[in-house]
Amino acid sequence: MKKIFFLFITGLSISALHSQEVSDAVRYGQENLTGTARFRAMSGAFGAVGGDLSALSVNPAGSAIFNNNQIGISFSNQTVKNNSNYFGTETSDKDNSFILNQAGGVFVFHDHNPNNNWTKIAIGTTYENTNNFNSDVFSVGTNPRNSIDQYFLTYANGIPLGNITNIPYRDQYYDEQQAYFGYQGYIINPVSNTDNNTQYTSNVPAGGNYYQENEIYARGYNSKLSFNIATSYKDRIYFGANLNVHITDYRRSSSFYEDNSNPLEAGETISNLRFNNDLYTYGNGFSFQLGAIAKVTDAFRLGLAYESNTWYDLYDEVSQSLTTTRQAAGGQEIHESINPNLVNVYDRYTLQTPGKFTFSGAYVFGKSGLISVDYSIKDYANTKYKPTSDPGFRGLNADMNSQLTSNGELRIGAEYKIQHLSLRGGYRFEGSPYKNGTTIGDLNSYSGGLGYSFGATKLDLAYSYLERKSNQGFFATGFTDGANITSKLNNVSLTLLFEL
Repeated sequence: MKKIFFLFITGLSISALHSQEVSDAVRYGQENLTGTARFRAMSGAFGAVGGDLSALSVNPAGSAIFNNNQIGISFSNQTVKNNSNYFGTETSDKDNSFILNQAGGVFVFHDHNPNNNWTKIAIGTTYENTNNFNSDVFSVGTNPRNSIDQYFLTYANGIPLGNITNIPYRDQYYDEQQAYFGYQGYIINPVSNTDNNTQYTSNVPAGGNYYQENEIYARGYNSKLSFNIATSYKDRIYFGANLNVHITDYRRSSSFYEDNSNPLEAGETISNLRFNNDLYTYGNGFSFQLGAIAKVTDAFRLGLAYESNTWYDLYDEVSQSLTTTRQAAGGQEIHESINPNLVNVYDRYTLQTPGKFTFSGAYVFGKSGLISVDYSIKDYANTKYKPTSDPGFRGLNADMNSQLTSNGELRIGAEYKIQHLSLRGGYRFEGSPYKNGTTIGDLNSYSGGLGYSFGATKLDLAYSYLERKSNQGFFATGFTDGANITSKLNNVSLTLLFEL
């Protein structure tokens, strides 16, 4: 894998190790429940229902259920509150964002020839914000055992000292850069000062009880632009397909602080430090979907849909800085600031996120309402960084295969109509993508809403609540302690629809 460093310097390209982690792959493989207000109010259980602009994202055959042309636009206000518990200390932080949630249209072409069993063709295009990454997390507590020195030691051990001291930062591998920060910040010391030394020790006093803070500010989105075509056979069986273009734009700034009051050791020892990391990932991807819906009876429907893997072409930009305070044997404080003022810009790489099967059933009570159920299966263990022959990706892919698993998602929705007014509700459950069930836990979500039809114009409103627990390490290597996070998401969506 290649990388280019630039800020004040451009045009330099060398081989590099990787900065990607398992959690990055999971992030782009997950989707939140988005779409129209009707879709959200019924928790997305539309695989056998169709007839909604967002139903196309579950089962592309759903556009053939439409009888008339329809266009619509949806907006959402989302609040995410993250409650953190780090070694018994509880904190909370939240973020509020207003987004364009969905927009699109479906156009239906009827064939009125009584001898043709293929009664109509529907063509549609939709845009959906499939995941809003805006989230703030602040964790603080006293760690009784571990210091961040283990992060720098894990990267440094095995690397010759000469690679850290004699090679400019901009020319170093990613692991050498992490060792560089630890060495230049006096967090670690080489066992010997020879260029071929590969063993290091910590300058952080032993004894535990390290006061630590971790702040994470994330911004960005995943979005999907779908091009749909569907057809109807005798108005009993519906087939459809989507071609999807995915766009991702993700920024995360994290700042880790550690302070300790343990007795100083002989020589210079670290009393506090702050380590800052900024990540920017962007790119696009492609996937396709196939689906079918069958009217078993006028009331009972079954649906089946397949969504392929998504193949992303992604780019990463990473910048880091470190400040430390150490005390000499005489008690003098010495401050260090290590800021290379460079951004590591990595060459394009490919991420393959898992495909999904969705099985659906619905019962329609004439014009009075409906009940629907969807169940989806997605195998996160099939997630892969490519090229798979790359030594860095080979190990990362093995980690994902051992840590991730297949999970199921259940969505249940109901709607009841009272003349022009529709009342809706839903429930959603999604299992953890991790085998341990704790790195990212199970998801539970409840939703409700209402809609009013003015004839050719419809106005829908939805509210949804989501809760999920997680425990992801502040760092993926060496120092892997993390806080228990309970994330609570409240979303209000409004959709305006027009029949043409």
